[in-house]
Amino acid sequence: MNSLAPRTAAMTEQLRAEAAIEPDPVPVSATKETQIIAIYGKGGIGKSFTLANLSYMMAQQGKRVLLIGCDPKSDTTSLLFGGRACPTIIETSSKRKLAGEQVKIGDVCFKRDGVFAMELGGPEVGRGCGGRGIIHGFELMEKLGFHEWGFDYVLLDFLGDVVCGGFGLPIARDMCQKVIVVGSNDLQSLYVANNVCSAVEYFRKLGGNVGVAGLVVNKDDATGEAQAFADSVGIPVLASIPAHEDIRRKSANYEIIGKPDGEWGPLFADLARNVAEAPPKHPTPLTHEQLLGLFKGDAVGRGVVLEPASAEDMCGGTLVQKPSLEVIYESV
Repeated sequence: MNSLAPRTAAMTEQLRAEAAIEPDPVPVSATKETQIIAIYGKGGIGKSFTLANLSYMMAQQGKRVLLIGCDPKSDTTSLLFGGRACPTIIETSSKRKLAGEQVKIGDVCFKRDGVFAMELGGPEVGRGCGGRGIIHGFELMEKLGFHEWGFDYVLLDFLGDVVCGGFGLPIARDMCQKVIVVGSNDLQSLYVANNVCSAVEYFRKLGGNVGVAGLVVNKDDATGEAQAFADSVGIPVLASIPAHEDIRRKSANYEIIGKPDGEWGPLFADLARNVAEAPPKHPTPLTHEQLLGLFKGDAVGRGVVLEPASAEDMCGGTLVQKPSLEVIYESV
């Protein structure tokens, strides 16, 4: 008889008994999870204006907020800092590297009234890829300890009308929990917003988790196309910022209007609450014809017929048939 059998049986019973013991509860950390929110929109639609005032209001409400400009123009933080340019991560890193020095937080991150802000930057025109610059900028931020920073909200300002991979990084790699689009009552900004919704749905089908939390309507002239777009794709309107002369003038003068005691304070207080609470949704992007259908015919040029061009048209006259150099093999 095998003398090891009783010992093996006893060991088996001991292992079963240990497995039956419930584990100790996992301690719950007091640290609140950071909400990382990517904001997209057509260039010039007012993302930087919206984000500067939104981040300022959030900070006044006691939140720790980090605003990161991911636009190669590097102008996301200019309104926050009264028009002053913020040294970019990419440019600063290049200078420090040439000098044999390391980049420090204080070289690239600056603060005002509780808002922390930085610019990724990008290459000069014709000297590199803006999308690749964004990827490089995030790599540098990771080296600076991005994943250990303790913020309630990280707001990322992305250009929405550029479709290369770097600008879709937060959506493609699940780097944010949700996306917000900024648009207006015009076809081009809603075309960009629809593209962003399409990107979110595309990556969701590939296993992504990012959703669209809603639309911010900027320069709202009350014509209703942006609201109709939001209703059609299935996302809420988080705020409608009116096309008001006071807002335009103060924005042009780099003035913050998202102050609790200001005329526009309640508007941005509501926006801050909606941004924080709005869940990520799965939008239903529109076809191009459906998008055009949100606008009146005289606004988008419907009724115009697409007339096919001919080879004669392309040559500016009669097309001269030339001998073909194609080799034709006869079947054997």
